[in-house]
Amino acid sequence: MTLRDAALGFHDLRPYLPDFVTTCRDGSQFWGFIQKRCHYAERDAHIWKGFEKAFAYLESSEQTPAANEITQVLQVFDASHVYSAWQKALARRSTDPEAALTSARTLLESTCKHILDGPGTAYDETADLPDLYSAVAKAMKLAPSQHTEQIFKQVLGGCHSVVQGLGAMRNRLSDAHGKGATAYRPQPRHAALAVNLSGAMAMFLVETFEARRAVP
Repeated sequence: MTLRDAALGFHDLRPYLPDFVTTCRDGSQFWGFIQKRCHYAERDAHIWKGFEKAFAYLESSEQTPAANEITQVLQVFDASHVYSAWQKALARRSTDPEAALTSARTLLESTCKHILDGPGTAYDETADLPDLYSAVAKAMKLAPSQHTEQIFKQVLGGCHSVVQGLGAMRNRLSDAHGKGATAYRPQPRHAALAVNLSGAMAMFLVETFEARRAVP
């Protein structure tokens, strides 16, 4: 009970805790919960699985206010593909930069596809990231050509350049393709840049999508 109170006291950690921690207030309540949920041999695995997201959050390096804000937005938007890709990107950026680059691109691809799925917009499942982003930008009026104000055209053009750059980083530096003996290996700082940029872009797209959907 003391450990539970301590864990719940960490506001940023709370969303990642398993349901049985937040709903079961003492040992007897947890015992009643776990007896009904699974058989004896499966209980260890169930408990470890429950804490998986909490461990991933705690073990990811350099959690920042921006990362926490992105996490909250993406968790509400989608708790499977988009949110999972973001968690993997955070967890890998220091320990496995190449895999983090792959997760950063997967995050944006999943975000674009989920947004296009919302109104039933057709797209090619094999389309690359820049094409998917272009389709989303056009649908939500985020394409530079759809604006006349120069500052908006400049900023939105920069967003498109960021997406193209993330796609290129993944193709050249991630673990998605085999490499030769002289291939360049990305460093944690490169992975952190890619992950932070992809997270910021994903949050911007999600918040724009939700704002557009809220307008009658």
